[in-house]
Amino acid sequence: MEVRFINYILSIDPGNVQTAYTLLEVDTLKPISARILPNAEMLDFIEGHSYKADIDFVIEMVASYGMAVGETVFETVFWIGQFYAAAGQYKSRYRIKRMDVKMNLCHNSRAKDANIRQALIDRFGVVGTKKNPGWFYGFKSDMWAAYAVGVTYHDTKAR
Repeated sequence: MEVRFINYILSIDPGNVQTAYTLLEVDTLKPISARILPNAEMLDFIEGHSYKADIDFVIEMVASYGMAVGETVFETVFWIGQFYAAAGQYKSRYRIKRMDVKMNLCHNSRAKDANIRQALIDRFGVVGTKKNPGWFYGFKSDMWAAYAVGVTYHDTKAR
């Protein structure tokens, strides 16, 4: 009898007030769960996850491109640190920059959110409808970015 171990990727798109996550099955990259939570709830979710030894934790990291930034960026960086520290018991922890996501999925450093969303749809399938749900049914706003972080981790780092 063959025993199959299922591993997951918990991918995070952090924000200064709320954060999106997706939980992906490693073998298929199928999204098991995707939500946007207030940051305090996200921290509780990360700390309280019961299968930490089976989960790769990956979070989008802020990068400096020489432009001035405001308070919201610093608040986001604060939360990135909180989330990363809370994931200390996970199978692995990794940070991915937005530029890596753009290059992995779109092969263009000037790609926008819409380009990334379309690249994901082209690769995995349509969003679908309530009557006929597709791969991304229920995804909205920053969930796309969180999913893109997980896919980029899988494509470039997980092996």
